[in-house]
Amino acid sequence: MSTKAPAGRLSEILLKNNAIAPEALIVAEEEAKSTDTTLEKYLVENKLVRGTQMTLALAEYLQMPPITLAHFIPDTDLMEMFKKQGLNRYRMVPVAKVGKSLTVALADPFDIMALDEAQTKTGMQITPLVASEQDVDGALARSVADDAQGLSMDAIMQEQNDDIQVGPQEDVESESLEDLMEGADDAPVKRMVNMILVEALKIKANDIHIEPQEDFVRLRFRVDGILVERPPLPKSMQSAIVSRVKIMSELDIGESRIPQDGRFRIKAIGKEIDVRVSILPTIFGGKVVMRTLDKTALFPNLAALGLEQHAHDAMSYAISQPHGIILVTGPTGSGKTTTLYSCLQELNKPDVNVITCEDPVEYQLDGLCQVRINTQVGLTFASALRAILRQDPDIVLIGEIRDTETAEIAIKAALTGHLVLSTLHANEAAGALTRLLDMGMEPFLLASSVILAQAQRLFRKLCPTCKKPCELDLELLKANHVDPAFFEGARVYKETGCPKCHNIGYRGRGAIMEVLPIDDVVRPALLRRAISADIRDLAAEKGMLTLKNVGLTKVKEGVTSLETAMRVVGGGDG
Repeated sequence: MSTKAPAGRLSEILLKNNAIAPEALIVAEEEAKSTDTTLEKYLVENKLVRGTQMTLALAEYLQMPPITLAHFIPDTDLMEMFKKQGLNRYRMVPVAKVGKSLTVALADPFDIMALDEAQTKTGMQITPLVASEQDVDGALARSVADDAQGLSMDAIMQEQNDDIQVGPQEDVESESLEDLMEGADDAPVKRMVNMILVEALKIKANDIHIEPQEDFVRLRFRVDGILVERPPLPKSMQSAIVSRVKIMSELDIGESRIPQDGRFRIKAIGKEIDVRVSILPTIFGGKVVMRTLDKTALFPNLAALGLEQHAHDAMSYAISQPHGIILVTGPTGSGKTTTLYSCLQELNKPDVNVITCEDPVEYQLDGLCQVRINTQVGLTFASALRAILRQDPDIVLIGEIRDTETAEIAIKAALTGHLVLSTLHANEAAGALTRLLDMGMEPFLLASSVILAQAQRLFRKLCPTCKKPCELDLELLKANHVDPAFFEGARVYKETGCPKCHNIGYRGRGAIMEVLPIDDVVRPALLRRAISADIRDLAAEKGMLTLKNVGLTKVKEGVTSLETAMRVVGGGDG
């Protein structure tokens, strides 16, 4: 049976921890008594005390260690020691087993029956820990991720306890519900979509994929560049889920024949996140991809990018110039936009007029004038750029130089006293210059306007908790033309996997950057239309680190594995 903490002692702890105001606590004690509810339950349910604060207060009262299960994935073998119904009923999660001792996390640490049942079922000595109800419910829901039948509806509904506000980008405080379809307005559908969004934010997923299949709806999250399978969603709720996302994005619910793009903003788990939505018609229904755009993930300035000294000095000098072109290159999804926005955050000052033209606008930042490209009405990069240059800009960001016309206007803008930042698809920094030459730009114009070219890739960082030393793979070094002497005296690591990294072995991503300043050494080579390899070699002689060198340095520093670095930067001779 479950008991409760003596209200007086618990109240003292809550007041001591500044978890609640004394006046509010007095009222809560009276209300809890009149409704025959425990004080701790009343405070949490009425959001007078946060779940984490209550967990810490109960842990202090019981002298029982607290635990957070926000990203904890229960061990399958430990879960199988109990019937799932029993774990859900008692809000209990087995955490670890050492010899004859089993550690469990409890949402209700006063539940004596739960502890007795755990001891009876396992025949082991039970060590209890205190966890919040939300954490326990979330861990129980995640524990069935490998179940062929997927997550049960009950678990889904229990998991979503977070407050989540949804609204169009212009207004996050309100949400228009007049045109809601009956299915999309059902509380279970709302909670399910909210659960998906909150779970994605908790595990820092960049993209959410909702993919209709013949008999179920596949759910996947892209975490650190890799798609991770989640429990499937019920096929019966497919249409309602897609409709709910369309309503949140202010899209046409009745249109299912053509692709649709939209966006909305949510407030959840203490963050305000922009979500970009793409819906694609498939033979089994609309496939939804939602990209989460967290402004807090942007680097606040250039120093935070983590560049090596030569690259930092070159970038710092380039963005301090009053005019010229800075080019950031790399494949799709390599973080080019994030890098440019980080530069803009340093340049964005009250005495500077910054205007961007993008397709689409990724992040909405205060102080910037941002233009969204719309080719359907004739608003192309070239036409937008012409208009922008009549708006007295100091700094212009072009989302991408895609054609000759845009390149010509960008060069003209740089030569007439504007600082222009843009992206370009090329494999290396020197390749950006030859790409512009291939587009018909004159070498003397490029030599006069481009002040820096940069190439970058994103790599996965090894989980610092579980990474372990390993031997150098000499065959891999040979295949990628790397001298083993480079790693002399260094310790290299490989991935293992643990609960903190969701058993992947990697946690978080970083950027590998190759920064090429257009100086008096590179400029003559550009004028004679030198190939990119010659330009790269000249820059390397002056201290530029190539993508390959930077990647190998990250391995040497123990930040990533050799296999990951080679997969990202390739095995060229650079």
